[in-house]
Amino acid sequence: MDDIMSSDAKSEHRRSFPFDLDQMAAAKEQDMKPPPDDARGLQTPYEAADYLSAGSGMASGLNTPSTPGLSRTTSMTDFTSNFDSFGQNDFPPVDRLTMFDILENLALPQRLEKMQNVVHNQAEKVRRQRAKLTSRALSSKNVVVDEWRKRVNVKPEEQLDKYRKRMRESVDRLGKRWTDAKTVTLKEKISFVSAVVNIFISAYMIGAFPEYFHYWYTVQLLYFMPIRWYSYHKIGFHYFLADLCYFVNLLLVLSIWFFPQSKRLFISTYCLAFGNNAVAIAMWRNSLVFHSLDKVTSLFIHIMPCATLHVLVHLISPEVQLAKFPAVHTIKYSLPDAPEHYQLRDMILWATLPYAFWQLSYHFLITVRKRSKIAAGRPTSFTWLRRSYRGNFLGKFVLSCPESMQESVFMGIQYAYALLTMLPCPIWFWYRWASAGFLMLFFTWASWNGATYYIDVFGKRMEKELDSLRKEVARMAKSPELSGQSPFTSPNGPAGMDGTVIGGAGRTTALDLGPAAHGRHVSNGSNISEDAR
Repeated sequence: MDDIMSSDAKSEHRRSFPFDLDQMAAAKEQDMKPPPDDARGLQTPYEAADYLSAGSGMASGLNTPSTPGLSRTTSMTDFTSNFDSFGQNDFPPVDRLTMFDILENLALPQRLEKMQNVVHNQAEKVRRQRAKLTSRALSSKNVVVDEWRKRVNVKPEEQLDKYRKRMRESVDRLGKRWTDAKTVTLKEKISFVSAVVNIFISAYMIGAFPEYFHYWYTVQLLYFMPIRWYSYHKIGFHYFLADLCYFVNLLLVLSIWFFPQSKRLFISTYCLAFGNNAVAIAMWRNSLVFHSLDKVTSLFIHIMPCATLHVLVHLISPEVQLAKFPAVHTIKYSLPDAPEHYQLRDMILWATLPYAFWQLSYHFLITVRKRSKIAAGRPTSFTWLRRSYRGNFLGKFVLSCPESMQESVFMGIQYAYALLTMLPCPIWFWYRWASAGFLMLFFTWASWNGATYYIDVFGKRMEKELDSLRKEVARMAKSPELSGQSPFTSPNGPAGMDGTVIGGAGRTTALDLGPAAHGRHVSNGSNISEDAR
């Protein structure tokens, strides 16, 4: 009975403080005892070694298994039937479990995911390393193969065949380029001759037959305009065909051939031609480049209307003016107080009307309607001027405005520029020599631009072509193999079939395409310059 009381007291003590030192010592002694004889044979289900059971290991249950499972191998019926014996040594009680066992079971999926990520990262690292090694091996292989090809001894016949093949390809390539250059040169020659003949015929007709000069202008216009439309449409520059200079040529054709009696149309055409159109030679940098059909056409569009109007106003006789161009005769020979005797105010007023019509049409038909194509890169006069004059005061002023207002500001500046160029138009209309001097000034300006093009631009272009040709010839002169390995070049000079050196020392070239690229001291003590290329 005392033993029972002592056992109950101990059990109560264990419930109140499960980790008592005496209890741990007793559990240690019980674990060290040998198992009973009947337990050395077949183990009971509760004594079976289950790596998931909490009781495996020491009987006290204080030694938890390494695997954090909490499941039991016994069935639910065994668990129910032995519920009264819960807490005995053959099945550890719940109070024997530690918090670490529960936490280990909860952290198992995270540990598995972490292990999976580590394996994946290691596999990715191995894959990258394998790709890097493969690339390095291929590169090393190519280097080794190239070095082997350079150092391997090839028969002179094979080297000669390779060299001949390479020379033949280079010559064919040069021949193709030369043929293309000859085709372009033929076109440039035709353009050059046509431009020179055009100037000669124009000057002759101005002096000998001024009454027929407008025919010559119309014929040239019918020749240049289709070519300009085709060439500009081919390269995507056809929005330039809507500029004011083409509109002025259209007004002049209407005034000459369709409405010769319209005084207002004629005075508007005159002011726009001698104003905006003529000064555009300086703004657009028109050049008298005879071999360029494009530049000759641009100069014709800007200066030929002025020359035609100068002839109609100052050079033809009054009889011809009265018969063919009554508007010119009426304005020129009118009394100072007559309404048709136009002064500056009237000229600006009547010139503003067609200019406004052109400006609004250009804005709605090109700037607004074709806005998407212009934004995609299709050039216009506005985009060209904004790029060309972005460094001066007006360009900086336009670019400083909000992007939505830049086009409106540009239109305002363009109209102010047109008014400014129209201010001296009464002088050009009423005074013959002033008009002739004005034409000579801008023709000289275009000639100066052409001379600048020939000396600076064209000369540098020719220099680049010659430099490219010189490099091509120098490349052809080099052997396809290493220096000194081809039958044409040898470090000791031309060698015979037996390998003996013919002549003195020093590198020589059988093709005689120039001195050696690098200087070296020869046997006679002379030094070949490194710049002798």
